[in-house]
Amino acid sequence: MSDGLDVIIIDDDPAASEAIADIVNRFYTWGDVYVFTDDEEARIYCLNRDTSIAIFIVDVFLKDKSGFLFLDSIAGKYEAVYEDTIIITGHSNNDVVDMCVAAGINHLLEKPIRIHALQLAVRSIAAKYLRLADRLMNSTVFHRDYFKIADAVGGRD
Repeated sequence: MSDGLDVIIIDDDPAASEAIADIVNRFYTWGDVYVFTDDEEARIYCLNRDTSIAIFIVDVFLKDKSGFLFLDSIAGKYEAVYEDTIIITGHSNNDVVDMCVAAGINHLLEKPIRIHALQLAVRSIAAKYLRLADRLMNSTVFHRDYFKIADAVGGRD
């Protein structure tokens, strides 16, 4: 396991998952890329990781389950799992879009995946963490104010 922000890809189609991993590996440098074709294996891996932050790329349909059920199964550990997920589908329709909106998922891509669309979606999620980490590490004013607000709203234990 890397010390970075990893990308976890779950798609029951081995060719699709490897193609997505190949695309991500071309540009992604902030962590490792893990590929799963079995959602139960992915669930066990995710729940046993040391960290609770990752970027997820999940197919909307995983054999006999939905990708949303997979996300629900790990949401107890990954508080931001829905906002850190890119859902992929062979064909989006109103039901898929509605499920994404209801879950708080902001990234939906149709297969075949367009390289630039995937890159921008992954970078969008990664940028949120990279900017926050940079501000916390390099700005004493931001650091002080961030934790002051977190304490005030009960965001720190």
